[in-house]
Amino acid sequence: MTSWFVYAIGFCAQILFSSRLIVQWLSSEKEKKVITPTLFWSLSLMASFLLFIYGYLRNDFAIMLGQALTYFIYIRNLQLQNQWQKIHWVIRALLYSVPTLVVVYYFNNDVTDKDLLFHNKDIPIWLLWLGIISQIVFTLRFIYQWLYSEYKKTSSLPLGFWLLSLTGSILILIYAIIRKDPVLLIGHLLGSLIYIRNLILLHQDDH
Repeated sequence: MTSWFVYAIGFCAQILFSSRLIVQWLSSEKEKKVITPTLFWSLSLMASFLLFIYGYLRNDFAIMLGQALTYFIYIRNLQLQNQWQKIHWVIRALLYSVPTLVVVYYFNNDVTDKDLLFHNKDIPIWLLWLGIISQIVFTLRFIYQWLYSEYKKTSSLPLGFWLLSLTGSILILIYAIIRKDPVLLIGHLLGSLIYIRNLILLHQDDH
């Protein structure tokens, strides 16, 4: 598959990820406090779907892992906001099934697929581990947010979410620079600035 098409999918995903942050940031600036609009989760889900496919096409396990861990948390937040059931059942079925089928196919197609995933010559083992650790840290923010939201019975983005976001984003930026991945680099540069701004808003709200 041509590289321009693969990068186009990745950049579309990052545009959606950036859009969700801009929507959340502008909404929070308007309210003078950190809020979580429904559109944030809808854009997150669409972006995660595309970035998962991008990771698959790039044979990048770290990217696939990061999206697989957060994908269903986005769905859960839409459920908490009573928006998931408003999506047509065919789209919901596709959103549930496609990533699952990709994983099943990847690990049951043949050994070459697994070799490409875990022994990619373009990603030495130390860099693969950096990518995995970066994605795990970045993903922990949504696990923390999910548990916090379940406890509060409402979808919200607490302080810990933004701290983990900034830490994970910096690690992914390092990975992106070494990996020479423009999709991750551009997406997380913008993201880091918005994470810092949300931390400032939270600090101001506490005072």
